[in-house]
Amino acid sequence: MRALCLLISLFFASALWGQGLPRETVEPFVLPPYALGKQLDDKGVWELLNSGGAPAGYVFETDLMAPLPGFSGAPINILVLLDREGRFIDVRLVSHNEPIFVSGLGEAPFHKFFEQYRGHSINEPLVVGNAYGAAGAGSDLVYLDGVTKATASVRIAHESLLAATLQVARTYMEGISAGPPARPDPAHDEALSWDDLVTQGIARNLRVTNAELDAAFAGTRWADDDPEAAADPQGMFLDLWLVDLGPPAVARAVLDAESLADLERFRVVSPDDEPLLVIDRGRHGLVSPDFVRNTAPDRLSATQDGLPVALRDADLSFTTLPGVPEGTAMILRTDRRLGFDPARDWTLTAQAVRAHGQFQPELGSAHFELASVSPERFFLRAAPVVRNSPFVEAIQARAPDLLVLSALLAVLLVAVGPGMNRLAGHPRFPAIRLAVLAAMTGFVGFWGQGQLSIVTPLATLTTLLNGGSLAFLLYDPFSLLIWAVTVLGFVLWGRGLFCGWLCPFGALQEFADAIGRRLRLPRFEPSRLWDQRLKSVKYVVLAGLVGTAILAPDRIDSVAEVEPFKTAITTFFLREAPYVVYAALWLVLGLFTFKGFCRYVCPLGALMAIGGLIRGRDWIARRAECGSPCQLCRVRCKYGAIEPSGKIQYSECFQCLDCVTIHNDRRQCVPLVLADRGRAPLLARGAK
Repeated sequence: MRALCLLISLFFASALWGQGLPRETVEPFVLPPYALGKQLDDKGVWELLNSGGAPAGYVFETDLMAPLPGFSGAPINILVLLDREGRFIDVRLVSHNEPIFVSGLGEAPFHKFFEQYRGHSINEPLVVGNAYGAAGAGSDLVYLDGVTKATASVRIAHESLLAATLQVARTYMEGISAGPPARPDPAHDEALSWDDLVTQGIARNLRVTNAELDAAFAGTRWADDDPEAAADPQGMFLDLWLVDLGPPAVARAVLDAESLADLERFRVVSPDDEPLLVIDRGRHGLVSPDFVRNTAPDRLSATQDGLPVALRDADLSFTTLPGVPEGTAMILRTDRRLGFDPARDWTLTAQAVRAHGQFQPELGSAHFELASVSPERFFLRAAPVVRNSPFVEAIQARAPDLLVLSALLAVLLVAVGPGMNRLAGHPRFPAIRLAVLAAMTGFVGFWGQGQLSIVTPLATLTTLLNGGSLAFLLYDPFSLLIWAVTVLGFVLWGRGLFCGWLCPFGALQEFADAIGRRLRLPRFEPSRLWDQRLKSVKYVVLAGLVGTAILAPDRIDSVAEVEPFKTAITTFFLREAPYVVYAALWLVLGLFTFKGFCRYVCPLGALMAIGGLIRGRDWIARRAECGSPCQLCRVRCKYGAIEPSGKIQYSECFQCLDCVTIHNDRRQCVPLVLADRGRAPLLARGAK
């Protein structure tokens, strides 16, 4: 039942996000001893970590890299866990709309199909079996059981899976080319004959005599199991010709007019397939007697860059021109979307199979390779995609959000900086402040996922201690911009800018307080002595987190759950019950005690208070009468950030501007009121 719920959440998350599944949706499918690492790109590829935190492979979905349309027109999305050697750890169906499974066979057979990939490697020639079995015994192909009545849907899913997996391999695994594949140029025309194809190496030939075949099996138990080869050593076992018919000029040199027309119709229906003509004049025969048309050839296979090339019979009837070698002939097809590049070196392998024994014979095989490459002049090649740096790509992906955030932060900096007195003196200032906090919660928090967390500075600390790179910070420019403004705020105002204006969870607590006041709920605040004691707790929590990051870095994610930010802001409370209850308790407490988490427990707030020590000035103006005799600002300060002497504790100030409002209001500030009544001199003094 839990797996079903997770799959349903994957489906809806994929539909809503459209740019890859979010971490909280993918993470439950990465089971110990593995863990989900950082996101590597915007195509749904994540790093897979082992139990020690070292890279162990990749986690990705197929939808964004290989969206091959199914029968419904929508792609089949699959979640894949792949180790660094290219072996499938797990494969899960995420979402689809294939009619045969939606309203026919049910989901179970489709899910069961993907279980077969576990343990297999991308270096194996994986093919989907058919209703007639797995063709010739002893084949090099690895057959996956198909689903009766759903062969086409399963094959589409298989090809989508291979296409995405090979793309990940070519992008992230060393020694594999990642260049865009070449496509035949329909406009290229030149007069060619079969002799021209042979002379220029466009038509390739592999010849294996019976004697050479015997030599391949020499010293094995199958050495004497081919009487026909022994009887005619110079006879041809394999006389294989290979021609890429993708370029129209080459096809015109091989096929007659009617076959060319059929091939052109094939191109229209399958524009991404490369047609390959194979002819054998020997006794190999290309395929076994059990071969079924329109399936993978069981005695031929291909590789490029060390990875298998998926071959399949194109099921085309054709006639070749005079002069073209005659023999067993067939046109194979391979999908260029799976990474095959006909204009780069690749290898066709023919398998020879012998059987030893009469009852349940033991099979042995030998392999003969034919290297091939088509001239570049016949093809068009898209310019290689020049990847921008992760930082540039992240900025481009979030450009609209960054523009809005930049404008919002610029207005805020002006408002609480040069415009501070005007803002604090506005008659609707409380409503304006709540509106700003609402914008921060909705846009910065829920939409932009810009809730800063203690996890980031702790990760920075451990990275620096281990001599690693801080490039991971660039993957989230939205949060990085907030960090930059927060650090600027340290210099100008201390911790107050972030804690008072930019923290979404802090804003939620302030909303909770506003609701509590509106409902006339009782308020519980500790005495000044206990308030000061409790404020030291957050520094103890911070010290514990720093110690964990240094001594047990693998536990830091668990310990950092002391912050309810991930539950309340990142996942919208869609987590396991203990996390939800913990986050909700702080908000419920906020109905009665003003921002209890922020003031007493928040480790990030403790770090912000320490960062605020670089503050360059005391920016809140005070008067000689502040503290003696006037205590109004101290009494009304909800944060307890004003001492009885009237001095501001900037390490606890959240920049709410309430005291600025009082200081400038001739109707509230006691010294101003008394001065206006002529009862006391007005002695102003600068900020202290």
